[in-house]
Amino acid sequence: MAITTTIALKLLKEPKYWLLGIATCSIAVHLTLTWRAGDVALLSGSILFWSAASLLVWEKRDDLNLESGVFSSLLGICLILLVFLRSISLPTSNFLGASPFITAVGLSLLASGFRGLKQYWRELTIVFFLGIPEVILWPIIDISAMTAKYATLVLWYLGFDASWQGINVVLPTGAVEVNRGCSGSTSIFYLSGLAVLFLVMFPISGAKRFFVPLVAIFLAFAINGFRVALMAIFAAARDEATLDYWHIGDGSHIFSLISVLIFGLFYFFLLQREGAKDS
Repeated sequence: MAITTTIALKLLKEPKYWLLGIATCSIAVHLTLTWRAGDVALLSGSILFWSAASLLVWEKRDDLNLESGVFSSLLGICLILLVFLRSISLPTSNFLGASPFITAVGLSLLASGFRGLKQYWRELTIVFFLGIPEVILWPIIDISAMTAKYATLVLWYLGFDASWQGINVVLPTGAVEVNRGCSGSTSIFYLSGLAVLFLVMFPISGAKRFFVPLVAIFLAFAINGFRVALMAIFAAARDEATLDYWHIGDGSHIFSLISVLIFGLFYFFLLQREGAKDS
């Protein structure tokens, strides 16, 4: 018993174990809050992005410089406490999207100070694209009209008598209104963030690095446009149950899954070409 206590005291004196405990608790709190909020897309993204960032830190754990100054440590603690205290109240979607990056910056400052932030540039980049772009750009950019126009074009090419009126896709017997939630913005932010994660974890060379995020944005927008077109068909058929399934039910996630799978295959193809080129 005395030996166990001695070992425990020695571990507590090691800063890296304190940091590991704080990081683990912070991630657990964020995932729990996201799960309770019922945001499936953010939850799946959070698990993936947190896991990737944690893996990168773990791989270089023995080479990290864990020296932080008083001011940077206090600032890091304040950022972590700010997130924790805000988590006690009912968190908003914006908070759940932004808090991982704030927490990651706080942990980095607490661990290594301002000078050591560059050690974590890959991890911070990954966590940044988990939610910060959407939090910042969601109120500014509205592509609802563009999505409605694209979905109308898809229906027209499929032989339907469709017309476009602002944010509405209109068929002779029904119509759907494309608001921000259905415009595909969330899918675009998620898939572009996934593109950044892939580029950081599995880097490729040349101009392809700049081409990858554009492909992610195009795929997310195009595939969501087919979903809107499908919703318009069921709205015209007055099939409310099927419309709800593709609008707010499990069907709303199927098209996002399709875009992720297609993008994953695309990036795997690029990695294969990169490997063949190097060999």
